[in-house]
Amino acid sequence: MAINQGYREQVKLVALDMDGTLLNAEHAISEENKQAIKEAEEKGVHVVLSTGRTLRTAREFAESLGLSSYLVTVNGSEIWDSSFNLVERQVLHPDHVQMMWGLRNQYETDFWACSVDKVWREDFPEDIHAHEWLKFGFDIPDHHVRNQVLEELKKNKELEITNSSPTNIEVNTIGINKGAALAKVSERLGFSMKNVMAVGDSLNDIAMIKQAGLGVAMGNAQEIVKKTADWVTETNIKNGVAKAIRHWVLS
Repeated sequence: MAINQGYREQVKLVALDMDGTLLNAEHAISEENKQAIKEAEEKGVHVVLSTGRTLRTAREFAESLGLSSYLVTVNGSEIWDSSFNLVERQVLHPDHVQMMWGLRNQYETDFWACSVDKVWREDFPEDIHAHEWLKFGFDIPDHHVRNQVLEELKKNKELEITNSSPTNIEVNTIGINKGAALAKVSERLGFSMKNVMAVGDSLNDIAMIKQAGLGVAMGNAQEIVKKTADWVTETNIKNGVAKAIRHWVLS
């Protein structure tokens, strides 16, 4: 889609993925990115972190930026307000988590899983139904094994399947994605997704990149994300977020 330069007058919200997007190789926010975000907020533009991370691992970054808007976490499973009060939460049925735990054991993969109170990496609870689940993730460097697990997951039409890196698989309940969450945030703020610029690098960013008025892919994004986006910025280690904000919001 062709975006004309006048579009910048319509941008009221900038949605930023974190890993591979806002954060550099050291998992930190560069001074260039911080300054561009500060200037966008001073202009009255909302800046929203929209991440696969939980609040526990995203909050310090939001606080360090002094953000004054909403926060979208766990791929859209949760929406938080500017004071970190929960606005909305959508959970993953424990039966699905039980099935995925079985797949993890069958294929002996690395995994992580997010319940409302913990990120599970090494251990896992015996009573899966005793917890509220938000997301289950597999990390599978072996392409063949990853495809086998993907094929099994795709048989279940109640799952939303994405990734946050080329070697992993992330699973939320169907309909839960960053795009859907940002549409709700935009509505609460009194405008629509056409007023959103969304920036990301992985499959879990595609929904928001597609639905936003302007979808921006990072220079380091997966190829399908670049093909989906309206514009491609620099990589996450070359301040791609700052470049996009300066080009589309501040110029």
